[in-house]
Parts: sequence; C-alpha cells; structure tokens
Amino acid sequence: MPGSSHIISLGVNNLSFRQSLEQVFALGLQHRQGFVCFANVHMTVEAYNDISFQQDLHKAMLILPDGKPIAMACKWLYKKKQERICGMDFMPAILEQAHKSGASVFLYGSTKKVLEKITESIKAKYPGAIIAGVISPPFRKLSDEEVNEHIRQINDSGAHFVLVALGCPKQEKWMAAHFTSIKAILLGLGGAFPVTAGIQKRSPEWMQRLSLEWLYRLLQEPRRLFKRYFYTNTLFIWLIAKEMLIRKPRT
Repeated sequence: MPGSSHIISLGVNNLSFRQSLEQVFALGLQHRQGFVCFANVHMTVEAYNDISFQQDLHKAMLILPDGKPIAMACKWLYKKKQERICGMDFMPAILEQAHKSGASVFLYGSTKKVLEKITESIKAKYPGAIIAGVISPPFRKLSDEEVNEHIRQINDSGAHFVLVALGCPKQEKWMAAHFTSIKAILLGLGGAFPVTAGIQKRSPEWMQRLSLEWLYRLLQEPRRLFKRYFYTNTLFIWLIAKEMLIRKPRT
C-alpha cells in the first residue's frame, strides 16, 4: 500500500490523482473487494469524535484527500506536497475510464430523481460505460433481508465499481460493513452525485483553489450547513494548529 500521512484521525494516502485513479481502476477491473474514502474536514472531525467510525475508516484500501485543507495539512505537518483528489473530479474520471474500457458501474444511494438524472448524464457523456444497476435505498435503517437483497443485486449485476451516495458518515459505515461481501470496488462519492446529475452547481475554480468550496456550498444551503461548518472547521483548525505547535514537521 502507498505511504500515508496521519492527519488528526486519519491516515491519508500520499498519491497523485493519476496514481490513485490507475490503482483503483485496475483493482476494479479484477473485481477486487475494497472501498475508497474521500476525506474532507467533516469526515476527519467525525472520525476524531467517533472512535468506531475511525476504526471503520481504517478498513479502507485508500483514504484520499478530497478537501484541500486535508492536502495542505500533509504539507504543513509532513512537508509532503499532496495533490487534492476530489470526489467530484474522481467520479467523472472513473466514468471516463469505464467508457473507454466498457467497465460497468452500479449506483447506490441518493434519491430516485438524482439517480435518473445521473443515468441520463452517463448515457449522454459516457456511452461506453455500462450502468449495471441502480438502487435508491429508503431513508431508514434497512432490515437484514433488505441489505442482503441489495448486495445480491449488486453482485449479480457484475459491476466493477459501486458508486455510493449515502452521505458521510453513513456511506463510509455502509462500505466498511459490507465490502467483504461485494465483488467490486466501492467508492464513497455522495457529494458528487447531485453535481454529476446537474442538480447542483460546483463552486468556481478560483474558490476551489482558495479552499473555499465549503463556503460556496454553505451559501447554497445555509440553514442545513451553517452549524456543521462552523463547528467542524473551527475544530479542525484548532487541532491542526495544536499538532503543529507540539512537534516539528516530519521529513
């Protein structure tokens, strides 16, 4: 496995975008079992506060720096220049590779409306990619029978990749609980679904470069996100600052 940098609560893998894409895609074509997480400030703080969630994330084959603050922390703490590997970029890249190779993807999570829009978008932009199936699970705790039926449908579809959109931390917990039963690579890409579907717009590139993508989302959904961003961003900054103060950056 590639090297990693310990950022507060997570071991973030030090890979380029191209390296991570090539590794994930090669494993998917072999129907290997495993899951990939895209870590942002929210996930990092969730794992810091919840040891069981942190243990779930330790089972991931890769934890990639979705948020620019996570990538920057690798430099601040370890002097490692780390490229941001954003799920919103990774999803179209996987679909493009699937289009070129005829690989199949399964969409799991989100709403029926979003899945319909994504299906239309994939068929239009990536006609060579095979949509093996879609499932929009009910927004409640599933019975064991329902979980087993979903896993059966995914495995019977022959999908190489399962794109999962249940929201953090639910999607990561779901992947950690079931990846050993699914013969495909699972990718936690919840935030990328509405953007790929064309239902939400992504922030301008200048905001992405300045690590302000969170602010763009906050302006879109202030009531839902204000409390979460205020708490998680403040705690993340404090934890990183404390880490920088108590030790020198590793080389």
